[in-house]
Amino acid sequence: GKEVVIANAIIAILTIGGQQLFSFFTFSCPCHVGQNLIYGLAFLGVPALILLIVGYALNNQTWRLVMGKSSHFEREMSSNWLLKCKLLCFVLCSITGRALVAPVTWLAVTLINGSYYICAVSEYIPVHYYGAAPNVTAAERSRILATFPCGQLVPPELARARDEVILLLRYQSQVAGWLLIAVVVITVFLSYCLASCFSPLSFLHFRYWNSYVHNEQELFDEATEQHSRLYAMQNVRKFFGFVPGSENVKEIRIPSLREWQAISGLAFLKRVDKEHYDYSLLHDWALKERASGKYLRIDEDP
Repeated sequence: GKEVVIANAIIAILTIGGQQLFSFFTFSCPCHVGQNLIYGLAFLGVPALILLIVGYALNNQTWRLVMGKSSHFEREMSSNWLLKCKLLCFVLCSITGRALVAPVTWLAVTLINGSYYICAVSEYIPVHYYGAAPNVTAAERSRILATFPCGQLVPPELARARDEVILLLRYQSQVAGWLLIAVVVITVFLSYCLASCFSPLSFLHFRYWNSYVHNEQELFDEATEQHSRLYAMQNVRKFFGFVPGSENVKEIRIPSLREWQAISGLAFLKRVDKEHYDYSLLHDWALKERASGKYLRIDEDP
């Protein structure tokens, strides 16, 4: 839907901006043998991995899948493992596709930029193609190549070779970045095509189903907000003796010290019976205690 496209575009733009700031303020190639590769790959891979995990964590479907309990629908499917596997694969692919937006954007922008790739693989370039440092040992050649990302450390006689190596590495990195973008775009397009081909719904029916699911979720969220507020209001009224926002409050209830202690502290979800829970300490108090105690009458004309 349009919301998904807009959300993915916003995630991609934020990732691009974050990558640029990240590169400007934090990236500084060590230009040392053995450290360049680790440093460059860490800046390439670790942020992408973190963004992938965050993408999974921020997707509600992930927690629906993790926290979902055995339902009537699942019991009906228990005899049809193929249908169950198809459903799980569909949900996992949907979650993964959303989660991959940020890390793929990070990798693509980073490769097109080229700085991380140049730092990582500079010491492995066959520099003898450029006629540079022909009479040095392999260890010394690696040490010289490791300094290529840092122009100020390169000897003047190797400046031209260094420029040619940097151009080659930047070319390789940018080609890899555009290939990654092309592969992702083609994969997404083919996935949508295959999903549409195997869908039991027609185009208009699919649009109606999308609209229904969206409206159902919106209405459910609104009902959840109103229901929980009304339910909480009953417990608050029992504790304080009036409903918040009431204009004509005749009296208020004065909670006792024991009651204040009963609703204070850390609260965990408490199971009352097989079907119900207490959501808070105030909720637990309201279900167990009678609303007796001291009341104070309010003078409406002070």
